[in-house]
Amino acid sequence: MKTERRGTCPLVTIAIALTLLSSGCGRVGHLGRAPKMTAPEESMEFRALANPAVIMDDLPDRTGGTASLWNASQNSLVGDRRAGKRGDILTVVIEIDDKAEMQNSSGRSRSSSDKVSIPQMAGIVQRIDARLPDGASMDELAEAKGSSTYKGSGNISRRDKMTLRVAATVIETMPNGVLRIEGSQEVRVNFEVRVLTVTGFVRPSDIGRRNEISYDRIAGARISYGGRGQITDVQQPRYGQQVADILLPY
Repeated sequence: MKTERRGTCPLVTIAIALTLLSSGCGRVGHLGRAPKMTAPEESMEFRALANPAVIMDDLPDRTGGTASLWNASQNSLVGDRRAGKRGDILTVVIEIDDKAEMQNSSGRSRSSSDKVSIPQMAGIVQRIDARLPDGASMDELAEAKGSSTYKGSGNISRRDKMTLRVAATVIETMPNGVLRIEGSQEVRVNFEVRVLTVTGFVRPSDIGRRNEISYDRIAGARISYGGRGQITDVQQPRYGQQVADILLPY
């Protein structure tokens, strides 16, 4: 006894329609309006600032005297203003100017020629030639020629240049003293939000006297510069086209 399954195709159609509808809700939500910016209170930076491990002003003076003119607080002119604990802020300087050029070329040429002939062999060749069809002769029994040529070349030229500055917050102090930092910056211009994020690990000794650190001194650096809004939506292919690019074999 056979049982027929019905309703599978309509269910698949409804699922696809719901998926496409939900994927388009993000764009429909900001039609005619500027995209919303992320609330700072939702980031790990705010949590680190709101709940620092130690408050610098509560540290004892380095000189050991409460009435001394010199103290170690950040408000002091001689105090160390560099970030060193959870909740501290430092500036990340991103100056990327990379240029890479690579050029390769290769060539190969090969030729071969083979010829087999029997002009004389105790008169046997002449007797065989007499019985061969017109134009055939043992003087040109077999001849083969072959040649091949290959040439290839490749050229790669790339140039990346970016100059940015962003304030980052110390999120965590690792057991070995390395600082884990995270910074974000959002700028909205008309209907487009440009987002800059940077994360990584920093040694306190690499932080400069101006409380700045270069991006090339950040271990595991993850730098992202992008955006969202109307311009970004126009530059992205539609969902149907992206699915077609994956499924179609041509």
